[in-house]
Parts: sequence; structure tokens; C-alpha cells
Amino acid sequence: MSERKNEWVVWGALAATVFILLGAWVLHRSRPGPLPVYGTLPGFTLSDQDNQTVGLDTLRGHVWIADVIFTRCAGQCPVLSANMKEIQDTLPRQLGVKLVSFTTDPDFDTPRELKKYSGRYGARPGQWLFLTGPKAQLRRATAEGMKLSVLDKAPGEREDANDLFIHSDKFVLVDRSGRIRGYFDGETAAGAAQAEAAAETLAGQ
Repeated sequence: MSERKNEWVVWGALAATVFILLGAWVLHRSRPGPLPVYGTLPGFTLSDQDNQTVGLDTLRGHVWIADVIFTRCAGQCPVLSANMKEIQDTLPRQLGVKLVSFTTDPDFDTPRELKKYSGRYGARPGQWLFLTGPKAQLRRATAEGMKLSVLDKAPGEREDANDLFIHSDKFVLVDRSGRIRGYFDGETAAGAAQAEAAAETLAGQ
């Protein structure tokens, strides 16, 4: 009887050890690893919706999430901006994360137009910036720096008068040093939630 009891004790201890090791392995696997570094942004100089100069140096020291839009866009841009607003409203304000929307249409999207557009989405002053300026500077930041697709549509390819550009639907996460740390689907709620969570983690480090 005593030997049988000892067997049960041994097997119970082994089972408990296996359970603990399995739990530790699952916990380790579930922890997200460090965010990769995809590259470093080049410098740029643009203007925001309040006609204030904004460049990479202005954003240095902040974690930020970027996208590309234009105010006359009737396709994906309203979805991107609605999801960006959700990120704005979800992020803890004390983290200081900024949101930055670059226009693809600087000839039309003056600071005044961007100010009106920002009002439609309840952009928080100082946190969500809408940037315009010389096309070369915009493309330097978005196409060259963030590796986002931004193309002018030829007149013969346009479906209507406002079908002016083909551009990326990604949200781009940038760290305090101006390095790209992630790409997320800006057209889905799941992608926006992932971008928000990654920004929160990065800002908390």
C-alpha cells in the first residue's frame, strides 16, 4: 500500500512539473517579441493644418502613427481617417503618441482644407497632424521613407474627377528616433487595434 502511495506521489509530482513547464512555454510563446526595425525616415519639412512647420525633428522624441490620405478622396481615405480617429480616442493621452496624415494632393490640400478635414474627424489639436507642402517633400517622407505606394493617376485611368491617386492603405508605426517599427492594415478595425496596441507598447518602453 505504501509503495502504491509513493508511486502516486511520484506520478503526481511529474505531472505537476510537466504542467508547470508547459504553462511557462505557452506564456513565453504568447509574449510578443521586440518590434522589428524596417528603416529610418529621411528628413522632411512640411506644414500642418494650422500652417505650422513640421519636420522629422519636430516629431523626434514621440512615437507616431502615419498614413496617407487626400481630402477629396471618396474611397479608402474616409475609412482610414475613421480608424485613425478610433486610435486617437483609444490611446492613453499621457503616452504622447502622435498621429500624422500626409496628403497626396498638396495642390488642393492647403492647410485651410486640411483644417476643415481634420474637424470632420474630431482631430485633437497638437496630437493628430495633417501635413501638406511641396510634393517632393511629401513623396520623400511617404514613398521614399516609409516605402508606401503613392502614385498619380493618369487622366485616362480616372473613374471620376476626384479619382486622382493610387495610395497605400497602411498605417505606419514610427518610434522616437524616426525608425519604422511596423505596418498595419488601416482599412480594418483589427489593423487599427493592432497599430494602437503596438504604439502603446512602444511608447511605454
